[in-house]
Amino acid sequence: MTGPARILIVDDEPPIRRFLRVALEAEGHLVTEAASVREGIDRAALDAPALVILDLGLPDGDGIEVLRTVRGWSQVPVIVLSVRSDEAGKVAALDAGAQDYVTKPFATSEFLARIRALLRDRTGPAAPSVLSVAELEIDLAARRVSVAGAEVKLTRREFDLLRLLASQPGRLVTQAMILRTIWGPAHEEDSQYLRVYIRQLRAKLGDDAADPRWIFTEPGIGYRFRNR
Repeated sequence: MTGPARILIVDDEPPIRRFLRVALEAEGHLVTEAASVREGIDRAALDAPALVILDLGLPDGDGIEVLRTVRGWSQVPVIVLSVRSDEAGKVAALDAGAQDYVTKPFATSEFLARIRALLRDRTGPAAPSVLSVAELEIDLAARRVSVAGAEVKLTRREFDLLRLLASQPGRLVTQAMILRTIWGPAHEEDSQYLRVYIRQLRAKLGDDAADPRWIFTEPGIGYRFRNR
């Protein structure tokens, strides 16, 4: 038997969230909810859940982006619950770090059994929601940033951009992925727009593009955050 756990449901359908909440609370679990990509990432950082149930079709983007971002700081078990049944979609979710994939509609008893199995397999406490790299500290839950102890005021978009890069240290993040994640699919080609935000973010962090400490440019491709 597994003990009570905090479980985050990321799904934009209120009836699904209500149904899952009732089923999970009947098993003794604590439940928190999110209905979008942005809210899902925020709740994952704030609540430090023991398990995440993730829908892929969210109103502000693809649930895969929640998975990729959370994987930057946490190995929390993720079970995808989606209407998408194509093999390519399942493979993409599993490759991005999901532990399991269940297609809607689903059998409640089997789904709960899969959750129990994942909770049994979990090891250690949830990862901290604060990213620290030398003098730079990013509090994912409180959405606060400081450099050498001094708070840096960022707009919501600037913070989301920093979080996306910092959650994948040392990895190249393409311009298209950044634009799609932060601004949506309609802005995938707006690379000049992204350059403006990168310039603003660097200025606030005291980061010199010619001799960067945090954000490195891969010309024509994307950006790479300093490897911790």
